[in-house]
Amino acid sequence: MRKRARCAWATTPEMVAYHDDEWGRPLHDDRALFEFLVLEGAQAGLSWLTILRKRDRYRTLFAGFEPARVARFTPARLARILCDPGIVRNRAKVASAVTNARAFLRVRKECGSFDAYLARFANRERRRRPRRQAEIPVTSPQAQALSNDLRARGFTFVGPTICYAFMQAVGVVDDHLASCFVTKGRRRR
Repeated sequence: MRKRARCAWATTPEMVAYHDDEWGRPLHDDRALFEFLVLEGAQAGLSWLTILRKRDRYRTLFAGFEPARVARFTPARLARILCDPGIVRNRAKVASAVTNARAFLRVRKECGSFDAYLARFANRERRRRPRRQAEIPVTSPQAQALSNDLRARGFTFVGPTICYAFMQAVGVVDDHLASCFVTKGRRRR
């Protein structure tokens, strides 16, 4: 059986499954968008594989990433979460989940959904699909604009690199390589 061609970064079983089933797929569910926003912030300075391996524990500790529930977390609850070795125990990153949940709810109230808000930052221009990993940028003007707007709305851990990774993860940006099997017969968002 011939091996599937996929993006070069998918090298472990967890990363292959994530690549094949999730990464770059357009996502429109607000709860799932909030999950990726929190996880991309938690990933800052770490590998995505580290976060993938801790994802189930994050889901448990962060109430299934229901923004309304996370927004109500108390300092005592955050202190308990910080004691759990199943997540990245960085005080600022954990606190940002609550801050971002509150800001997320304000955006959703203003725009109808976070998905509708995020659509404002999608680049509709066709661009050449990258042929090599080195051609994939770490940020973009759209990610910078999203980062600036999120920060102005009170979000934290949303720098332009984190925003670009978030946009890739949820399919606002599709950076699958031209040779990747995922791109075959697939149109961009």
